[in-house]
Amino acid sequence: MKVITIKQPYATLIQQGLKLYEFRTWKTKYRGDILIHAGQGIDKQAMKKYEYLNLDYPRGCIIARAKITDCLKIDDEMRKVLKEENEFIYQNVIEDKEFDGYGFKLEEIEEIRPIKVSGKLSLWDYDFKC
Repeated sequence: MKVITIKQPYATLIQQGLKLYEFRTWKTKYRGDILIHAGQGIDKQAMKKYEYLNLDYPRGCIIARAKITDCLKIDDEMRKVLKEENEFIYQNVIEDKEFDGYGFKLEEIEEIRPIKVSGKLSLWDYDFKC
């Protein structure tokens, strides 16, 4: 199954259904099941921003399963959509007019028991047994 490695706290925000888009500078044609891997990296500023949620932020493990259903160019129109959906969660992308990337739309997100594994760049494969 395809996997994407994401820094914390963003991986957990996806796992909890709070963040429904993952942002990248590259686009993907892939649509379908994907595992969410919480990488070793953290965004310290974002961790402070979301500490009030009192969530666990595991690192170095697969923590959720989802579906990529679309890959959308981040432009002014998409920034409006993100602002309406959840301005607080998507604040960085909304405010960063220089970000010229894509949002991978995630649906059917479900938490799974953590699986310790090292991450990789881009989309990568993992032999996942349901």
